[in-house]
Amino acid sequence: MAKPAFCSDYMEGAHPSILAKLQEINFQKIGGYGLDPICAAAKEKIRAACEAPGADVHFLIGGTQTNATVIDALLHSYQGVIAAESGHIACHEAGAIEFGGHKVLAVPAENGKLTAAAIEAVLTRYDLDETREHTVMPGMVYISQPTEYGTLYSLEELTAISQLCRARNIALYADGARLAYGLGSPENTVSLPDMARLCDVFYIGGTKCGALFGEAVVVPDPARLPHFFTIIKQHGALLAKGWLLGVQFDALFTDGLYEKLGKEAVRQALRIQAALKEKGVPLWFETPTNQVFCVVEDIEVPRFDAITENGYWGRTDNTHTILRFATSWATTQEEVDELIRLLDRL
Repeated sequence: MAKPAFCSDYMEGAHPSILAKLQEINFQKIGGYGLDPICAAAKEKIRAACEAPGADVHFLIGGTQTNATVIDALLHSYQGVIAAESGHIACHEAGAIEFGGHKVLAVPAENGKLTAAAIEAVLTRYDLDETREHTVMPGMVYISQPTEYGTLYSLEELTAISQLCRARNIALYADGARLAYGLGSPENTVSLPDMARLCDVFYIGGTKCGALFGEAVVVPDPARLPHFFTIIKQHGALLAKGWLLGVQFDALFTDGLYEKLGKEAVRQALRIQAALKEKGVPLWFETPTNQVFCVVEDIEVPRFDAITENGYWGRTDNTHTILRFATSWATTQEEVDELIRLLDRL
């Protein structure tokens, strides 16, 4: 029997309902670039879920591509983006934002989260800098919901950041690569309508949340990103067969499937987290979503690798390693049962 695999949340293909819909329409002649009835229907479902009837919705292919395109669209050439030091655009996108001409202004985070106070400090420092015309102007804020550490912004925290951004006239953009797992967490207090109300732009992740690929960018006020379709094209991010994206989100936003998938993945992750605690394996910190982080001595890493496929996350010191276990929309009860059984044998 193969080792249970928890390396990441995009190891599987797609939810069966998506594959069935793709098979159903495979030989239909469908127009391109997302300007088709399938994409139109998916966009309407997303608008309804977000309670944002006037929102623009655009389908892109992957997270880094989406971040680079949205951030470039929101900023002037002389501006940068405020992000947590642990933010995806600061750590795991190979300098894609800088490659596009914008500096990432990294700020210390609290368990992966920015605070309104930390953002205010960056803005104030810029305002008081007498040489600021020689520096990069902070022009927007980037957050992730959930964060790269699997933590969640509360409604109170997101509201405080949103109010600050609006008072300072800078955009707030939320990366929702794992948004299904945030929405599905028992500790979550932020809904899709809240995201649409408080963010200038956010995206609903599909790649890590049940789709073959794809992210849905939501712009609650279309005036915030005029000509965004053309900007997507400029960035090489416009899929000719746009219906391949639309049909997936149409399925994910039928009968609440998106949130159901996230809820089950989180339930399984919390079982893993509880099993590690019961085994006496220290957690890096507790997370309420689909990512579980534990700290093991380096000499113990091969023992964990022998029983499961997990993800290396980093180090806490010269002798300890952080391992990550990520569940997904496709994780089964049986897979987690097997992992727990194997952990008991360590």
